[in-house]
Amino acid sequence: MKKETVMESLKQPRVLTGVAMLVALNVILNYFNIMIGSTLRIGISFLPIAVCGMMYGPMIGGIAGVIGDIAGFITKPVGSYFPGFTISAFIVGYLFGLLLYRKQITLARVSGTVLLYTIIISLVLSPLWLFILYGSPLFALLRVYKAVLQYPINVVMLYTVTKFLSRYHIVENRVY
Repeated sequence: MKKETVMESLKQPRVLTGVAMLVALNVILNYFNIMIGSTLRIGISFLPIAVCGMMYGPMIGGIAGVIGDIAGFITKPVGSYFPGFTISAFIVGYLFGLLLYRKQITLARVSGTVLLYTIIISLVLSPLWLFILYGSPLFALLRVYKAVLQYPINVVMLYTVTKFLSRYHIVENRVY
């Protein structure tokens, strides 16, 4: 079985339309964030990019994250554009693709992946980007509380969505 390159995959109408729909959903969900102060937000816009990575692989997931971030900024600019958040968006799609693409979807695997996402993005990169932009503290107790509270919600949402997709054979739930 020949491995496809990312560009070959994106030339397939099924893949291209799937990625486009997930990116559009990401942009739409970005409108429904809950802001806590000027630098802390709660939202679920990571979910379509995570699903994209799971369905199409790490590189396509990362590319979808970048496109979603830039399109989201164009449609709803909050502050000035900062490439650090685009890097984070790439990492989100890449991370979920790396750990969930063509893997058995289990609660333990989803929980571990969401934990890595929470640590890398919510507790390391986002505070770093906000520090660079605004001088916000690198460690904020409120950010830790938010991460702890949102972690189980993110796990349940992602696990439910991935199991639903697997059940209806939208995503094959098997190891290759």
